[in-house]
Amino acid sequence: MNIIELKNITKEYNGVKVLDNINLYIKKNEFLTLLGPSGCGKTTTLRIIGGFEEPSKGKVIFEDKDITKIPPYERQINTVFQKYALFPHMDVFDNISFGLKIKKMPKKEIRSKVKEMLRLVNLQGFEHRSIESLSGGQQQRIAIARALVNEPEVLLLDEPLGALDLKLRKEMQLELKAMQQRIGITFIYVTHDQEEALTMSDTIAVMNEGVIQQIGTPVDIYNEPKNAFVAKFIGESNIIDGVMHNDLVVEFSNTIFDCVDSGFDKEEKVDVVIRPEDVEIVSTDDGKLNGIVESVIFKGVHYEMIAEVNGFHWIIHSTIMKEVGTEIGINIAPENIHIMKKVKE
Repeated sequence: MNIIELKNITKEYNGVKVLDNINLYIKKNEFLTLLGPSGCGKTTTLRIIGGFEEPSKGKVIFEDKDITKIPPYERQINTVFQKYALFPHMDVFDNISFGLKIKKMPKKEIRSKVKEMLRLVNLQGFEHRSIESLSGGQQQRIAIARALVNEPEVLLLDEPLGALDLKLRKEMQLELKAMQQRIGITFIYVTHDQEEALTMSDTIAVMNEGVIQQIGTPVDIYNEPKNAFVAKFIGESNIIDGVMHNDLVVEFSNTIFDCVDSGFDKEEKVDVVIRPEDVEIVSTDDGKLNGIVESVIFKGVHYEMIAEVNGFHWIIHSTIMKEVGTEIGINIAPENIHIMKKVKE
């Protein structure tokens, strides 16, 4: 069941189009991530869902009701921003209970709800701590608790981990996902961090220049990118000019390869996308392509090598290390060769 539908959403500022005819359907209890580079329109999309911006065209539908013109405080949607906007003069209890007090909820019920929220975010016993005594990760959890205590149907999160250090950010990614699954509400998350999106999301919408480029599961987005932008943005890729001679037959790097793609015009020029981990290093006698290793970097779980092959610099990830200057053979399995149409300029 869809809880939110964005229908033909366009947003312009002073004649400049920031969102261009966005259509997006978000399911109940889904963890959906809006992913893209700075300025792609993801935060504007989030603000339109939250009611902080009104679209120039289009509708926001919430549980089959048009809420396009309804203000944020009347929506069953709460937001956690990158700057947590906690009240420094209030302790943890007063920060979390702020919205409940405005609703004039009974004190006993407020205490019960705050206690439950602190348990949910693993900060039991922090009721009377000052906000300034908390770490960045703890402040982030309090901001989430303050949003969740109002029992929204949807929680919007605008790069909430951006201010945290790498180790804490990775811990909070797993905690946020586990929290979303425990409480069973819809999370809509904005980030430019590809690894964050792949780790946490049920569904990813990749955006660029105000347009959704691809929507799918993390596995689909990574393994089957729809175009060169998605392939480049989600992880590293080798993107090579190619020609589809026929269905299942592609030529690139002056060599003909079998592939698993079809539906292209005969002799159509295409982009060939191959992930670095899908490049197999073999002997020069066994390789369909031969090249020379130009650089080697140890990455912990694998080596990253750059090899020059027929004028193209390939990125190769392998547990097998070949020294700089070594001549190597390269093979790619048909299912690891991804063909996509060239984007018309």
